[in-house]
Formats: sequence, C-alpha cells, structure tokens
Amino acid sequence: MDLEGPMNHLKLEREGAVVTVRLHRPHVLNALNSALLAELLDVLVPLDADPDVGCVVVTGSERAFAAGADIREMAGKSAVEMAAEDYFAAWEDFADLRTPKIAAVNGLALGGGCELAMMCDLVIAGESAVFGQPEIKLGVIPGIGGTQRLTRLVGRAKAMDLVLTGRTMDAREAESCGLVSRVVADEAVLPAALEAAATIASYGRTAVRAARECVDRALETGLRDGIRYERRVFHALFATEDQKEGMTAFLEKRAPHFRGR
Repeated sequence: MDLEGPMNHLKLEREGAVVTVRLHRPHVLNALNSALLAELLDVLVPLDADPDVGCVVVTGSERAFAAGADIREMAGKSAVEMAAEDYFAAWEDFADLRTPKIAAVNGLALGGGCELAMMCDLVIAGESAVFGQPEIKLGVIPGIGGTQRLTRLVGRAKAMDLVLTGRTMDAREAESCGLVSRVVADEAVLPAALEAAATIASYGRTAVRAARECVDRALETGLRDGIRYERRVFHALFATEDQKEGMTAFLEKRAPHFRGR
C-alpha cells in the first residue's frame, strides 16, 4: 500500500502492519527542519492510534540518514525567539509515539540525525554509517536530547568525548558502546529493519507497547522501583486476550494469533 501523497519532505510506504518513513530532503542531506517535523507528526500521530500498525521504520538515503538540524532555518534567530518558540520541543511528540520505531541508518547520522536515531527503539546501521554530535563546532550544544539520551545510552565518558570534541564514530564503535542495536552490510540495512519491524508487528500490540515502556522506564528510575513497575505491568497483561492466546498456543504447540486485545 503506497501512502505517498503531496508531502514535500517524506516518502511513505505501508506493507501490512509496517509503515516505512523515508526522509526526503536530498539537497541538504535530509537536514531536519520544522516543515519536515510537521509532516512527520501529521503522518505518524494518526498511525500511532491505528490498531493495524505494529511498527514504523524511519530511514533516509544511502548518503545520509540525516546530517543534522537545518542550520539555515535557525542561524539568524535570537535567544528570545528560540525560547518563545520552544524550538525543537515538538520532537518529543515523535519520541513519545507508542508504536515501536526502528531507525534504519545509512551514511551520516549527525547532530539532529543522531538524536532522531536515538529517539527510535532500535537502530540498525550499515557498516558505513557515521554517528556524532558535532554541535560544539557551531558554538552550541545538542538541542533535541543529545546530551541526555546519548549519556544514558553510551555512558558519561563516551558522551563527554563525543559532545566536547565533536568527533564522529563509525557504526562498529556505535554498536560496541550501545548506541546501535545491529550493524549489517549497507545494502542490508532496510531489509533487516523491515524484517525486525515485521517480527515486532506480529506480536500483541498491548504487550509490545508495555515492553518498550518498561525498558524506557529503566533509564528513568531506580532498580527497585523499576522492577516493581515491571511486575505490575506483567500482572496487568493477564487481563488481555493476547496473554490467554499466547500461553494457550504455547501449550497446544501451535502459532499464536494475536489480536491486540
């Protein structure tokens, strides 16, 4: 099913329960601007409420996932304008989408591009992918959560190295420090992401959403509180039809048929 419409900055496709969103600003290496974000939310917020959508894959081009935020759009703004607009705040609406998101990364994922990848639940990267937060070279700092998510994912030492020096890291280093979930051949990035997305989408929607929420909670709370939260969610899932179907199917040695209920 082709969802591509009159959008200027995105290309969309839907195959079953998986929606693929391709960033499409090739003349600026998919730099992220306000118009692109608005299109992204216009598309994904309704799909987030669609019970037939189980996973979203976000990707770019062979050259760039996204080379950063659009400098031209913000270079001339004043501090008062940035604060009044709460510039970048709406990106948290993307991060807060409950449907699992996979970043399929080829080429450059720098600045806002790296931050966009970190807002996704899995990052599958090609061998030539490059990650970094080089904002310090522009006289600023990361502004879409880079200092916060990067530190939680890779630790203080690595985050300080990347943020303060502005250096980049290749896909293998990004995988070794916990930023990237998997590294595959460049040409296998999108197929691997689509395969993972189809697997996630095949499971019960309620359990999948609960699982990602619990994993995210681990980054925001202490161990004892996190375990208590996980246990309460585990108990609650026994009120769902999918739990009954999943365990019955296991005992009957057949494939489950989840319905998201």
